[in-house]
This record gives sequence, C-alpha cells and structure tokens, in this order.
Amino acid sequence: MVGLLGISALLLGALSPLRRTAMTTLRLLLGDQLDPRHSWFARIDPEVVYLLAEMRQETGYVLHHAQKVLAIFAAMRAFASQLRALGHRVEYVRIGESRARLDLPDLLEQVAVSVGADRVAWQLPDEWRLDAQLRSWSECTSLRTEAVDSEHFLTSRSDAARHFGARKRWVMESFYRMMRQRHGVLLTSEGEPEGGRWNFDSENRSAWRGEPPAPEDRRPCHDHGALWQEIVDAGVRTFGDPQQSALRWPVDRSEALHQLDAFLTHALPHFGTYQDAIAVDAPRLFHALISFALNTKMLRPDEVIGAVESAYRNGDVPLACAEGFIRQILGWREYVRGVYWARMPGYTRVNALEHRRPLPEWFWTGDTRMRCVAGAVGQSLSSAYAHHIQRLMLVGNFALLAGLDPEAVHHWYLGIYIDAFEWVEAPNTLGMSQFADGGLLATKPYVSSGAYIQRMGDACSACHYRVRERTGARACPFNALYWHFIDRHGARLRGNPRMAMPYRNWARMDAATRSALLAHAESLLERLDQL
Repeated sequence: MVGLLGISALLLGALSPLRRTAMTTLRLLLGDQLDPRHSWFARIDPEVVYLLAEMRQETGYVLHHAQKVLAIFAAMRAFASQLRALGHRVEYVRIGESRARLDLPDLLEQVAVSVGADRVAWQLPDEWRLDAQLRSWSECTSLRTEAVDSEHFLTSRSDAARHFGARKRWVMESFYRMMRQRHGVLLTSEGEPEGGRWNFDSENRSAWRGEPPAPEDRRPCHDHGALWQEIVDAGVRTFGDPQQSALRWPVDRSEALHQLDAFLTHALPHFGTYQDAIAVDAPRLFHALISFALNTKMLRPDEVIGAVESAYRNGDVPLACAEGFIRQILGWREYVRGVYWARMPGYTRVNALEHRRPLPEWFWTGDTRMRCVAGAVGQSLSSAYAHHIQRLMLVGNFALLAGLDPEAVHHWYLGIYIDAFEWVEAPNTLGMSQFADGGLLATKPYVSSGAYIQRMGDACSACHYRVRERTGARACPFNALYWHFIDRHGARLRGNPRMAMPYRNWARMDAATRSALLAHAESLLERLDQL
C-alpha cells in the first residue's frame, strides 16, 4: 500500500497586474513517506499546502489485511496532525470522499487546478507500479515535474546492480560486507570486522524452550473504531481481523522510537540467539516489531543501525545479536531493494519451477490441522504479522513444497503483512521463499521436511499429524511433500552443491519407499484444502 497518498502544494502567490510573483508547486508524498525529518519539512512555508489522500487505487490493487489499511490511514492522519501542529497548512482527503476514488494522475490534475499549480514534485516511490504511473503521467501532463530522493535508504536503486554486475547469482554476503565497509559499521579501528568475522549466523539458530522469557508487548493500544467504520462504509474490501479497538502498531515517529527503545532494552540481547526459533505461544519472541515503522519511514535505517551498534559497544548486547540484526537492515533490506529495482517490471511474474496450484482455502481462514502452519497463518490473520522464519520455513516452505502459484503467494504475502511493501516483499517471497527466480537471490530452495520444524519449534508435540511418520493418514504432510519436491525437480536441482545431501539420501531409498512417498504426496496434493 505504498501509494496511500499525500500531496503538498505551494499555493499561488499574489499576482501583480503584470506577472505572477510566486510559483505554485504540488509536492507529492506517498503513504509510506511519513518521515518528518525529510528536508521538505525543514521550514514552514505559508505558500505550501500538504494534501494527504486515502486512495481507493491503493486499497484495491491486491486484497489487503484490514490492519494494514487501518494502520497506514491512521499513520497518515497522525502525520497530517503533526504537520498542522508545526504550522504547515494541510488538506486531507478521507476514504469516504469522492476524490478518494480518483486515480493518481487524475488526483494530481484536479489538485493542480484547484490551487493553480504549474509544477509537481514527488519523492521517488519505492514501488515500480507507482514510479511507472508517475513517469507516464509526467510525459503527457502540461505541468512541469520533478522527482527527488526520499532520503531514506543507504543505497541508490542501482547500487546492487553495479555491485553484482553480470554475475548470475547475487549472493547477499559480498554486498553486506561492502556495506559494512562503506558505512563503517561494526569495524575495528583497523577496518576489520568486530570479532574477526563478518557473519555470526551460525550462532543465530537456537531453538527456544521457554527461557529466557519473551518480553511483553510494550506497544501502545489504539482505538481506531471510528476510522474503521469509515473504511467499511466506503466499501473497501479487506481480510483478517482489524483489531480496530486495540490496534498495537505505531502510528507516528514518537511511538516508533519508543518501540525501538523497548526492543534494544528487552529483546535485542536475545534476538540473535533465537531469531530462527518458532514458538506457538510466543509468536513475537525477541523480534523488534519495528518493520512497519521502518517501511513507512517513521524510522530511518541509519538510526536503527546506529542504536544497535551502540548497544553492542556499550556492552549491553552480545556481538552475535547486534550483528545478526544489523545484517537484516544494512545488508538484506538494502540488498532486496536492489534486486527489486534491477529486475522489475518482470520480477513479480517469475515462475522458474512452473508451479501453478491455487492457494488452499485455509490461507484465508487458518483452518488447517497442521499446527505449525495454522499458528503462522492464524497469527498473520489476527495481527498482520509473522516473523521471518514463520514466513519462510512454515508458510513459504509449504507453498514451495506443494507447488503453489508463486504469483498468488506473492499477492497473499503483499496483502496480509503490515510491513509488506512490494520492493521488500517481492524478492523475499519470489526469490528467497519460492525460488521462483531460479536462484538469482537464493543459493538453494528453502525447503524442509517436518524434522526441521520440530527442531526449531514446539508445534509438533500437540499436532494432529505425527512428525516422525512419512506416509499414512496421520503422517506430517511436510515429509512426503518434501521428497515429492526433491523428485520432481531433480533435473534442475540435482547439480546444486547445496542440494547434494538430499539427492544422495533420495537415491539411497529403495524403490518401494520412494513409490510410497510419491503416492502419498500425490494424495496430499489432491486435497490441500482438507489438510
């Protein structure tokens, strides 16, 4: 929902009888550009009007989670209030107004006429869809146009492409090291990596068994009942639980900073150790819950990275915890943005494995007997959030094993998660999770049987299915589906060094065992809705 829009307009100055004495400019803000520290807001100009608009164009391009629509609208309204309080002039278009149904070019033209503007400026959008829409419009409008940087990211759109050049696989590690060196993060005075290593991922894979206790949720509790009623009355289609009277997501920079501080104090000391763990009754574990604030630009990546590095240097958190989190922001987040801009517009339609199956109905209800998946999907429906291992190794793992259509999976991820904006979601879903780009981003498909899920989490103990069984009515579906995936994609994957072990194990099985596994997997694939 990057395009939940705001527009700022320089009003017409007084006109002398002979000539105009002030130039009128519309400045466009997008709904994920809620950064009060942007240079556009450095001074109060009485000839500037900020117009923020809740647009139906942006609520309808995929089906969105109710909390996603609600939180972005609430954050936009809070931002408008802050601008007014600072002395800026603000006009706001609510979702129920007729202007909310205009598309972006028509809205720009209408606002330009209403304020007498002859120039439009905007911050570069982060979604290709909106960038293309604005570029196309700028080529045919009579208004003068200008694009400026959002001042948010630590790289340009093209930095990753320049770094990787003609390489067929864009392995993140080299990009991450370059970023550490470029920005001087977690380096010694001699320019070497702290601790003598660039990456402490091997120390970030522990399962969590209840100790130390997961921190309490310290986010504020908002009542957005009135706003939710406006959204419903406007006919906006959504899914998931809106939690309209108890929404926990930050809606302004102050709340976002509070959440960052709570993470640094209460969760970061254990984040790295348990960042890959899965817990049914503690779905947040030690994750930061700041991704929505980051992706709407209430927080900036450099300040988050600086705060985490300071926590390490002050002795408050272990190096492995600090490095593991910084790698996500300085490395992965900037890297996937580079992949996105290098590969669009075709990237969202990639399907290297030719998977075509539709999503099972339980993607929309959470009603599956697989306890681990039911927990991840149910949590996503109730809170618009799941951490990266739930997304990758539970929901994404199943989708890949079952051969679900990657574009449908992409649309589901883009719609359901509060922090899902296409520039970051599409590479994560299509590249990392679904291997749909054929290995540009991921060095292997991220698939597993039930054994990995049992090792990293606690869902298997009370599940309807039995994780140690591979065939039969109560066998964990991940087991047979895993071997079915290995078998059907052997021609493509057998030569991948990182897949050598599963193919050796598959070859060691006798013919009867292989046939039984494949037959059971086929029966599962015929009744995905009933699992």
